[in-house]
Amino acid sequence: MTTVGEARPEGFQRVSQVLAAAGHPHVPVWLDVAARTSQEAADALGVQVGQIAKSVIFKRKSDEAVVLVVTSGDRRVDEKKVAAHTGAIGRADAEFVKAQTGFTIGGVAPLAHANPGNTAPVTLIDRELFRFGEIWAAAGHPNGVFRLRPADLVALTGAPVCDVAA
Repeated sequence: MTTVGEARPEGFQRVSQVLAAAGHPHVPVWLDVAARTSQEAADALGVQVGQIAKSVIFKRKSDEAVVLVVTSGDRRVDEKKVAAHTGAIGRADAEFVKAQTGFTIGGVAPLAHANPGNTAPVTLIDRELFRFGEIWAAAGHPNGVFRLRPADLVALTGAPVCDVAA
């Protein structure tokens, strides 16, 4: 695991810049292995799977808006609970995720999205993350992660905390 230094992919750099501008105390780190799943990230970091703040992207059916749900790596998202907050949603394929966020699946950060037209995603934070004092989120690339507290995630995204886990 290394900190920022050498040139990194654009998504990782974008997340690093947003965190720095927000005064976040923890710079993103670059893992020696790709962590495309919550389990892989937890193994690489030596933390519980639930401490991984996984980003799950959906597409709202009414207007094709990006819906981002951030939940614990050991939980599944309940689409009906999400839809109660956002309206009907559907699955988002890899092409949609990349085009709308600027990130590939497995590295979608909860912030610093490169949205066309600067339309921020509709974001929901699952309350299950608050079981932990410290969590880790993707930093724009499958090898990039950053440390934060659940309350930091709320402050950085402005998103509401909801019950959206199955």
